[in-house]
Amino acid sequence: MAPSVRDASYELLREHGLTTVFGNPGSTELPFLSAFPPDFRYVLGLQEAIVVGMADGYAQASGRPTLVNLHTAPGVGNAMGALFNARENKSPLVVTAGQQVRAMMTIEALLTNRDATTLPRPVTKWSYEPPRPQDVPAALARAFHVSATSPRGPVFVSIPMDDWSAEADEQVSRPVTGRRVDGRTAPDPAALAELARRLGAASNPVLVAGPDIDASGAWDTAVALAERCRLPVWSTPASGSGRLGFPENHPQFQGTLPPAIAPVAQTLEGHDLVLVAGAAVFTYYPYIAGPFLPDGAALVQLTSDPDEAARAPVGDAILGDVALALSGLLEQVPAADRPAPPSRPDPEPPPDSDPITATAAAAALAEVFPDNGIIVNEAPSSVLAFRNQVRLGRSGSYFFGAGGGLGYGLPAAIGVQLAQPERPVVGVIGDGSMQYAIAALWSAVAYEVPLTVLVLRNEEYAILKWFAEFEGEMGAPGLDVAGLDSVAIASGYGMRARRVEGSGELRSALADAISSGTPELIEVRIAPGMSLG
Repeated sequence: MAPSVRDASYELLREHGLTTVFGNPGSTELPFLSAFPPDFRYVLGLQEAIVVGMADGYAQASGRPTLVNLHTAPGVGNAMGALFNARENKSPLVVTAGQQVRAMMTIEALLTNRDATTLPRPVTKWSYEPPRPQDVPAALARAFHVSATSPRGPVFVSIPMDDWSAEADEQVSRPVTGRRVDGRTAPDPAALAELARRLGAASNPVLVAGPDIDASGAWDTAVALAERCRLPVWSTPASGSGRLGFPENHPQFQGTLPPAIAPVAQTLEGHDLVLVAGAAVFTYYPYIAGPFLPDGAALVQLTSDPDEAARAPVGDAILGDVALALSGLLEQVPAADRPAPPSRPDPEPPPDSDPITATAAAAALAEVFPDNGIIVNEAPSSVLAFRNQVRLGRSGSYFFGAGGGLGYGLPAAIGVQLAQPERPVVGVIGDGSMQYAIAALWSAVAYEVPLTVLVLRNEEYAILKWFAEFEGEMGAPGLDVAGLDSVAIASGYGMRARRVEGSGELRSALADAISSGTPELIEVRIAPGMSLG
């Protein structure tokens, strides 16, 4: 007797290591989940955006495609914002959703997703519904390969609920089960040789390090290249960079580029060659008009993403795997005889205040943060303060929602901790941001995820107030969120939680929580407004 579509699909998922499923089940998913195999792990989220957020963090921190199971059209709709973030984070997610049985799709019975592939298409690399049950395993195999090849990203497969029990076509399912696709593409050797020559001839080149340096495994190579060429190093603008591309405690690291056109050019003034590795050029916002580059400067971008290369407003681009490109450059570029760039100053101790500033909260975390720790940040008004104070130096130590949509940070921190159980994770979340995915606290408790959540309570959307002032658009409603009690909410979900005041209490509470091995939330009141460092 031939195996069922379900049996063939589970075998394929095993073969590709997709044995952790992040999901929120509905009736259309039960035929897939029934008699759930004991070698698979199911991680429940109480809302679909939380499910995708956890999977997003897990996929990035593990470096592997990750399986997501959603509930037909309403579930996919709930997940759309999180899928947008996952696309911008280049997270390799294989997203499946149930569909009504084929016999009732034409009459659009309850829970029919009448145009299943359309809704997620703008935020996925590929969106598909198999034309017959026997094509489900092949569709899942294709989804896995598409998600894992550069540029990585989420894909979507809609599966009618009666397909799982159909008899599999072994001539279709067997060949795709063990098939491999190598997703690394080497850059043009001639283009790399020319870039190496230009780097060697430049009088004052600079490296702008993007998130794909970390994602591609090029962290140490980027450091070696910067040291060999004596390059000052900037990170891409914080608002659009989901990961660090360079150790921020390195003496050649200069800081984070501003997120607007004219200030970027001003920051790079005096450099004649700008090498952008593993990033778009650039994620600009807000709009401040001006030249894209300073006078006399040229730009070369290394990216694995053809769209990033095509849409860049200035400069040349070399397509290919970022790690291979940097390794090829390192082999060919001559050692520079110029002096190393000056180091940026150590962070200044923040002044005492009541309540403390976000900078002071970041300094308290820096004092107790372990060398192998990971930060997941969704406190938009204090991102730069935490990056400047903590100054992370290890690969895979920082995650941020590159899409800018709130609700990423808390579930992503859970996913990151699940993927990296030996490394302590601290989620730094604003009190407003917390509410977008607050039910993720339940998953942290239910699966005993030893995550520390630091909630910065300023009772406002500080980043929006800053934008309003900058843009001269004052008087907007809805920018204050007084009365949010994250401690009470976390306690209601069964999480240990406490409120602290001042840097000393915060420092002690963080040290205890990070070493406790249990999920814990700490809320600290901070002064309103932006904290830039």
